[in-house]
Amino acid sequence: MSNTAKFTERKYLVVLIFVTSLFLMWGISMTLGDTLNKHFQNVLHISKSRSAYVQLSLFGAYFVMGVPAGLFMKRFGYKNGVLMGLTLYAAGAFLFVPAANTESFTFFRIALFVLACGMATLETVAHPFVAALGDQRTSDQRINFAQAFNGVGGVVGPFVGSVLILQKGMEHSNDLVSVKHLYIIIGCVVASVAFLFSFIKIPPITDPHVIADDAYAVAGAEEADVKLFKQKHFLFAVIAQLFNVAAQGGTWAFFINYGAEVMHFSDSKSALFFSGSMVMMMIGRFAGTALMRFIKPYKLLAIFAACNVIMCIIVAQGFGWPSFIALLFINFFFSIMFPTIFSLGLKDLGPKTQQGSSFIVMGVVGGGLFPLAMGLIANHNVATAYYLPIICYLVIFAFGFSYPRLNKKSA
Repeated sequence: MSNTAKFTERKYLVVLIFVTSLFLMWGISMTLGDTLNKHFQNVLHISKSRSAYVQLSLFGAYFVMGVPAGLFMKRFGYKNGVLMGLTLYAAGAFLFVPAANTESFTFFRIALFVLACGMATLETVAHPFVAALGDQRTSDQRINFAQAFNGVGGVVGPFVGSVLILQKGMEHSNDLVSVKHLYIIIGCVVASVAFLFSFIKIPPITDPHVIADDAYAVAGAEEADVKLFKQKHFLFAVIAQLFNVAAQGGTWAFFINYGAEVMHFSDSKSALFFSGSMVMMMIGRFAGTALMRFIKPYKLLAIFAACNVIMCIIVAQGFGWPSFIALLFINFFFSIMFPTIFSLGLKDLGPKTQQGSSFIVMGVVGGGLFPLAMGLIANHNVATAYYLPIICYLVIFAFGFSYPRLNKKSA
């Protein structure tokens, strides 16, 4: 074997392109949901707290589908897992047609839930799938490469929403026709990807999750059988991830409202700034990755969490541009939190790693619950609502600050 591991092999190239495109697709739909949040307020005349059920439908699907999708993947393989995810994704998109025709917010939530079940399935399958498409020494590189396209999707989603849904003066900007047409296009694109992917032949691959951990093999069964929830660093990681995604869901859900009510931007202009905040998150990921060469990840996590406490305090004051710039920087400091909490939580779990991963992923449900609480405050003052995420960032700070004592092996 060559001393230098290749990024991937030629035989995996076509499959890698297809699977990487999945990261782009769910990135678009996740942030597009925050655009719908504001549009539903305008067209269906619902309160901010009720519109937050959009996030509950999206993130709640991750909680429901995380384990079933993993079991389906184990039983029927990566390819069938992807096809199931794409089928649910397309079905949810096409359900927007009757939802728009009936002008029913409940129907829209059902459509979003089905669509998000597809997204959750794809996300559960795609990460280990990408990891398996080549030498395991370069699996992290492939996952980070694919995640970069998820970030691109996060930028594209609100931009598309701004241009096609929230732009004032455009035909159907005050009804649900543009939403219906957009999701018909999304459904057709996703269905086409599923059709093409069904003809792709998957070369033999090795699942990295079934390879035994050498350290645990040497240590013996006694150490490997340590109960998962007795691992303090893992247990705190599950809690930290719950609060982390909660902060994300709440911040994103009312970003456009903040731009409209505090900065007096149009909804379309606010959505463009939201797209720009996704660029800030991408920059933060690159900057954080570079800083981790010099600063231990748990220390950087604590520093970034503390910075976001400060950002939230500034945002909540409603000071105009200083507060709005702080709102943009929340995404910059948020950038490293999900993957860093994830990786720290899985340290030294050995054979329990895959099981631990499932529990940490289920923490995504926080993104569906927290916007409901923020929405109740935002009904009266959207700026004041940004005090609430401070709770989340304090929990994350506590996790990063206490990590060396929680997991002395990795300190």
